[in-house]
Amino acid sequence: MSNPASLAGKRVAILVEEEFEDRELTGPLETLRSAGVAVTIVGPTAGTEFRGKRGQAVVTAEMTAGAARMTDFDALVIPGGHAPEKMRMRHAMVDLVRDAMDTVKPVAAICHGPQLLISADAVRGRTLTCWPSIAIDVKNAGGLYVDKPVVEDGNLITSRKPDDVPAFSEAIIRALSRVQVS
Repeated sequence: MSNPASLAGKRVAILVEEEFEDRELTGPLETLRSAGVAVTIVGPTAGTEFRGKRGQAVVTAEMTAGAARMTDFDALVIPGGHAPEKMRMRHAMVDLVRDAMDTVKPVAAICHGPQLLISADAVRGRTLTCWPSIAIDVKNAGGLYVDKPVVEDGNLITSRKPDDVPAFSEAIIRALSRVQVS
């Protein structure tokens, strides 16, 4: 793992909505915070609690997606579960993902997270992985689907499922270690 001191000053936004996959949000959150990264939970409304689909985690959004700007963050994380289906209906979340991809900052999406990437028109020509049931959506959006625990394609990091969270989190740490503090 990267030297945690090298991640001091790094800022990451983790998107949240109801019924996120518990470990796909809490795993990266804990890994990033223990590495000294300042993490902000970004949701549709600030101060609102959101529950994981398995009932194991509850997180409170600290900022609205409409107020979030990628100039304030070094990376963006999209957990899976049922949350991405809800997130893709929120223009501010789609716009934030599009902005992150356009600014070539690390964007990490796991499980159903690529649904939000698809809505942001950000998978065309990219190689990525996801939960198997949305692989056809990735292909239809112009992405190349591969079945691997973690896929890194430029600034895009993707994983398939909760069992991939350790490798997914490590890939985020590696990407952040290459980012200059903005």
